[in-house]
Amino acid sequence: MQERRLIDYLFITLKGVAMGAADVVPGVSGGTIAFISGIYEELLESISAVNLNALKILKEKGIKSFWKVINGNFLAALLLGIAISVASLAKLIAFLLDEHPVLLWSFFFGLVLASVLYVAKQITNWSLFTIILLIIGALTAFYITTLSPVTSNEISPLYLFLCGALAICAMILPGISGSFILVLLGAYRPVLDAVHERDLKSIAIIGAGAIVGLLTFSRILKWLFGHYKNATLAVLTGFIVGSLNKIWPWKKVLSFKMFGEKLVVLDDESVFPSNFEGDNLLVYACILAVLGFLLILLLEKLATKKQ
Repeated sequence: MQERRLIDYLFITLKGVAMGAADVVPGVSGGTIAFISGIYEELLESISAVNLNALKILKEKGIKSFWKVINGNFLAALLLGIAISVASLAKLIAFLLDEHPVLLWSFFFGLVLASVLYVAKQITNWSLFTIILLIIGALTAFYITTLSPVTSNEISPLYLFLCGALAICAMILPGISGSFILVLLGAYRPVLDAVHERDLKSIAIIGAGAIVGLLTFSRILKWLFGHYKNATLAVLTGFIVGSLNKIWPWKKVLSFKMFGEKLVVLDDESVFPSNFEGDNLLVYACILAVLGFLLILLLEKLATKKQ
């Protein structure tokens, strides 16, 4: 692994902060931020290095050799940034989702829309096959966004474990948000609450699921990118396009349920701003969507300039 100075690790931590901020909300993926900021391949390599061989090195040669094999400084700096971001933003995002949903979703709609273009640009060989895969991905994702979220007064530890595993898989995929998966599974708000209420038991269960999912899926993803990169990116691009329906800012609530003092939407549908019940905040929403779009383009330009 390349030699780095302290300032380099500081920038990696800042990239971790950006990744964590992305995955706190059901919008742009932390994997997309890693992709744009130029650390994605190193991230996959480092995660994949945590295996039985690395554990054997730990046993035979000690912690220093093990740490070097798994690129520990890089992973530690990145995870520190993600942890800082999640711990500091969870409560704020929960507040914004309750009080200013249209404006928040507008900003992230712009982020995800720009991510579609960025991921699609990585496809180096467009063909009828990649276009078909893109369409299949889009239709599949759109169908998923029409499903009603799973809701329950109590979420079992096993279910939380599985949610953590599935969400982390989405987190490292460019374009697919881990939080978006949590929304579909009905675990998004419980996970947010666990974080900002410091529910250590729930956090530990989610974390254990995330570790298992991360170590398993990173190897699959690395293999797919190594052998079928264009096809994989085509499916991901389609999935992001289809998932835009889920984060469309203007929704009509069809059914909901109260859990204690919390109102949980069970079913809704996207509507035009003119058909939105209440103030559609159209001007402010458009401004925030444009800002979100430009933010991704700016990150891309900065990464390209650095390279």
